[in-house]
Amino acid sequence: MQNKRQVGSEKEEIAAEFLKAKGLRILSRNYKVRQAELDIVASDDESRILIFVEVKYRATSGRGISLEAVTPAKQKKICQAALFYMNQFRINPETVNIRFDVVGIDGEKITHIENAFMFSI
Repeated sequence: MQNKRQVGSEKEEIAAEFLKAKGLRILSRNYKVRQAELDIVASDDESRILIFVEVKYRATSGRGISLEAVTPAKQKKICQAALFYMNQFRINPETVNIRFDVVGIDGEKITHIENAFMFSI
């Protein structure tokens, strides 16, 4: 039996492959800072957009669908981690387009929401 971390890694790998198939380039995975983590950082080189992707998985709908788990509090943590990422890699948010996406995996169904939420801290 797999533990929660193993399942999460497996689903993040599925999400990364899904995003690559859509033409995105994966820049980083599991970027950790303080009490937040960025599951995937990707780039749409054609559109020149830096994308911070949260991946959520639900095996069943007993606790709701995966996308519902990206609460305003979770969004705030993702945005804070994105600031640290941009600071570390000297990315100026005033000159680089950024967006926040969510990939929800419910059983075998994958849903990708582009611009799922706006930057806020």
